[in-house]
Amino acid sequence: MRKTDISLLEAAIGYSFKNKELLKEALTHSSYAHELKTKKIEVSYNERLEFLGDSVLSLVTSEYLFKKYADKPEGELTHIRASLVQSQALAGYARKICLGDYLYLGHGEEPNRNRRSILEDAFEALLAAMYLDAGENGLEAVGNFLIPIIKDTIASGENILHSDAKTELQQLTQVSDGATPTYTVIGESGPDHAKIFEVEVKLNSNVIGHGKGKSKREAEQNAAREALDLFGVK
Repeated sequence: MRKTDISLLEAAIGYSFKNKELLKEALTHSSYAHELKTKKIEVSYNERLEFLGDSVLSLVTSEYLFKKYADKPEGELTHIRASLVQSQALAGYARKICLGDYLYLGHGEEPNRNRRSILEDAFEALLAAMYLDAGENGLEAVGNFLIPIIKDTIASGENILHSDAKTELQQLTQVSDGATPTYTVIGESGPDHAKIFEVEVKLNSNVIGHGKGKSKREAEQNAAREALDLFGVK
C-alpha cells in the first residue's frame, strides 16, 4: 500500500519540492500511467526523468570522487564510480529512504514495490526531479542529498562497493535455496588473441543461466546476470 504523506519522503531526502507535480512524476511508474490511460486519463511517468537522472547521478558522483581521490588514476575512479552507481547500489539507496513506499504503481506491479529495477529507476528519476525543481541550484541540491549517502557507503566498507552479479546471485541463492551456484566453461571460439568464452551457471544441477564474454570472468558475470533475470531480479 502506497504511503500518501509525501512530506515524510521530503524529510528523508532533506529537500522540499516547490513543484509537487514534478515529484509525483518521479514517483509514477509506467504501469500506473498505462492503467489510467485505459480510463482516458493521461499522467506523466518517470522514464524521461530517469534518463536525465542517470546523467545527474554520474556527474555528482564523478565530481565528488574526483575531488576526494586526487591521487587515483582515471581507471580506479571509474571502477569506484561504477560500484557506487550500479543497479544494486541504487536500489539500496532507495530502500534507505523507503522510496518504494511512495511509488504510484499499477495493480500488477503492487507486489513489486521493492524490486530492484523499479527502485533503481525511481531513484534516478527522483534525482532528476530535485535537479529540475532547484533550478540553478540543481546540482547543489542533489549533492546535499546524494553525497552523504556515498560517503556513508564508502566509509562503512559495505560489500556493495565491490559487489557484482556473481556475488548477488550467490547471496540470493544461499538465502532462498541454501545452495551455491557453480560455473562451467562449455565453449570457446575465435582466435587466441580474440577468444570468446561461453559459460553456464547451475544451481542444484539445473542450468539457470548462460553467458558469453572475452574472458571467463566476463562470461561468468553475464551468466549470473541471466540467472538473476530468471529469479526476477532485474
